[in-house]
Amino acid sequence: MKLEVVLLPVSDVDRAKEFYATKLGWRLDADFAVDDSYRIVQLTPPESEASIIFGTGLIDTPPGSVQGLQLTVFDIEEARDALVKAGVAVSEIFHDVTGVFHHAGLKDRVTGPAPEGKSYGSFASFDDPDGNGWLLQEIKTRLPGR
Repeated sequence: MKLEVVLLPVSDVDRAKEFYATKLGWRLDADFAVDDSYRIVQLTPPESEASIIFGTGLIDTPPGSVQGLQLTVFDIEEARDALVKAGVAVSEIFHDVTGVFHHAGLKDRVTGPAPEGKSYGSFASFDDPDGNGWLLQEIKTRLPGR
């Protein structure tokens, strides 16, 4: 099994499409408007096998309620800088006080990358226009078996 698609709740499909396609530079895979009450938009991040879908008439989840979506990057400073240049409000780079993963919300964030540049430990966060929350996670060396 592979994770293929994550559905995102958004309030304005065109605004979300503009954010993901133009600001983030994700590939637009599909935009099907069946009628005024049913529209499907699919986008895929560069180098990803998984996509997001949002639209009209797809899910009943409140816009902005999805949190903790994660994008892996090789160089978190470079990825953060690219988002800032695109006009995306991105947090400073941080790591968790535990050094393991990260707590929910802003709890136990320590400013700066993970000590010694440890893979899996450095993060930055941003929200889409509806407040769906994303994290960048730096991975330079994958764990065995990954």
